[in-house]
Amino acid sequence: MLRMVTGRPGPSGFGSATTAEQVTDGIDGSNLTAIVTGGASGIGLETARVLAMRNVHVIIAARNMEAAKEAKQCILENNKDARIDIEKLDLNSIRSVKAFADNFKELNLPLNILINNAGVMFCPYQLSEDGIEVQFATNHLGPFHLTNLLIDKMKETAKVTGTQGRIVNLSSMAHYLTYKEGIRFDKINDKNSYQDKLAYGQAKLATILHANELSRRLQEEGANITVNSLHPGLIMTPLMRHSSLLSKFLKVFAPFIWKNVPQGAATTCYAALHPSLKGVTGKYFNDCNEYGPSKLAYDEDLARKLWDFSNDMIDAALKA
Repeated sequence: MLRMVTGRPGPSGFGSATTAEQVTDGIDGSNLTAIVTGGASGIGLETARVLAMRNVHVIIAARNMEAAKEAKQCILENNKDARIDIEKLDLNSIRSVKAFADNFKELNLPLNILINNAGVMFCPYQLSEDGIEVQFATNHLGPFHLTNLLIDKMKETAKVTGTQGRIVNLSSMAHYLTYKEGIRFDKINDKNSYQDKLAYGQAKLATILHANELSRRLQEEGANITVNSLHPGLIMTPLMRHSSLLSKFLKVFAPFIWKNVPQGAATTCYAALHPSLKGVTGKYFNDCNEYGPSKLAYDEDLARKLWDFSNDMIDAALKA
């Protein structure tokens, strides 16, 4: 907490005050291709901008294509040599995820980095087009399906190039505040007991469990890919649109905990590019340093159950 308030660097040499540009200073990513979901605004846009600044070929995956076009133009205005492409992706739709993955594969590009950044926060109860509670669908199930569809491409790229692939899942400290059982497998869509804050925590816990289980599976098969999750910090972005009262309260009573967008994108860029994390997998980061997640996040049985449950939900959605 003291380091978060003061911005004092941790063991990595970086801290809460570090920006994405600072954490990637001197890194050349000219041989890398990355997908950034939700890269049209907020910390996703800053992540895409900084990766492009470090010569990474960036594919912005976004639901709003007009916003994606504006984001691309904004990046190019300040960096005419940036390699930026945009593709349609709605994580709220299993079929949209499949279409995005198919379209990406048709580009015949390598894939070194997958950043599962996009998400929604504290939404009123609603269901996705597949009939799944929207925070669970968008924050976990969509990225889970996307990662599964692209993992073979990442394995192939890592094998051909010899460069270790990296998958980065954006979670949140909110994963500590979830339902008692962690993941309510039998009540994912239960409207009567739905609580927006706890449902968000559940989805963000699922994000960490997904990263940890995928990391375990990839290590078991000897794949040259790491998977890590992180808390980006508390940032005033469009993600906060459903929590105006909470954000106003925090601004008044805890102003020291807020980050600006360049600081908010720092841990993502650190996990995606920094050479010190070569071979580091199955970890959770905060302020560009390894951090201990909740007890539930370490639960391997829960992670395996979530993996099977998620695949079953996707299969059912595709058959509907």
